Amino acid sequence: MYYHFKATILSYKTASVELRERVALNEDDCKMLLQQLRDIIDVTDLFILSTCNRTEIYYSAPQDYTHEILTMLATHKGVSYSEIASCFVSITDHRQAAQHLFEVAIGLESQVVGDMQIINQVKHAYQWCADADLAGPFLHRLLHTIFFANKKVVQETNFRDGAASVSYAAMELVEELTADIAQPRVLVVGVGEIGADVCRNLANTRIKNVTICNRTQSKAEELAAECEMRVAPFEQLWEEIAAADVIISSVARNEPLISKEEVKALNSLSYKYFLDLSMPRSVAADVEEVAGALVYNIDHINNRATEALERRLAAIPKVKSIVNDAMAEFSDWTKEMEVSPTINKLKNALEQIRQEEMARYMKQLSEDDVKLMDKITKGMMQKIIKLPVLQLKAACKRGEADTLIDVLNDLFNLEAHSDTVSH
Repeated sequence: MYYHFKATILSYKTASVELRERVALNEDDCKMLLQQLRDIIDVTDLFILSTCNRTEIYYSAPQDYTHEILTMLATHKGVSYSEIASCFVSITDHRQAAQHLFEVAIGLESQVVGDMQIINQVKHAYQWCADADLAGPFLHRLLHTIFFANKKVVQETNFRDGAASVSYAAMELVEELTADIAQPRVLVVGVGEIGADVCRNLANTRIKNVTICNRTQSKAEELAAECEMRVAPFEQLWEEIAAADVIISSVARNEPLISKEEVKALNSLSYKYFLDLSMPRSVAADVEEVAGALVYNIDHINNRATEALERRLAAIPKVKSIVNDAMAEFSDWTKEMEVSPTINKLKNALEQIRQEEMARYMKQLSEDDVKLMDKITKGMMQKIIKLPVLQLKAACKRGEADTLIDVLNDLFNLEAHSDTVSH
């Protein structure tokens, strides 16, 4: 089973955002799909990871179950099989599948390299499959190896430093600007791709008083329901700006939405921070001339993101080295697990011989003699088996285990012995 790990994956590299949205799975979806798939496919591991950028299903089985998995996914999400099949990629080589999950979890495959949220999403997905009793020894070991490697990446590299996307950089800047405000009020104007991402990022912070204002209110309400935020009608925009400490604007228009005159007319007695994520700009450049008004435009935000991204990109060689070392260690463990049945059969074969020989002389020995002989023969058996086991494990690392397994099978007729011997 250790060489049967496979993956069926869809990501931002293979599918549009519209299609990714249609096959995205929330927690309840993942748990339900885990149960549905376990009833139709014979697997020892089953793991589902779904984020805004990817939907991936990993499993351990000799057979390729891509068709069955996608059929069930299509049925579950109410889409046609033909619509999604061409966007999913199947990985049937166990090492490639494990490597891909490794790189996804660490953040090497993220749209924003070094994404800090993905490792927690992987941990949640692991918990769901473990709760469903769908995480076997292989998946348990693989994911714990990934978590350990991720810890090294965080401790030893700059791969997770700073905000490497505009929306995440905006969120970090809001946190900095409002650090001394007990209950900061944030207004997000416009919920295009960047505005929506800012809301999703803010949803994971200490800032809970966030209002969304958008021309199409239904779109604002949908995002607000997802992020547990408040919605204000676009007609009340200036009342909301007056009440907010931070205004994040990402609206598409040719002329500024927020002008110096209108901001001045607010007569605000406290600082107001304007983050303009629009291009062309939606906050007039001279707004900053108003006392207490501070403006951060897209260039400010981009510079923060670019600097962080450069640090992350520079750390990639070190990150890959950590990943490769962890993968090598995991590969050694995998190979040893492949020869574990042979080791057990060898131990059982020798134990059976030992017990048969002991039985021949039991009636002639006292109770103390039996205990002594049992101790002596067990010690002898341990010494005899030690070298073959060490040689077998060494052969695993050289990729030569099959030959030694055949030799041991022939020498001790291991196939004739059961995997367990009574003691």
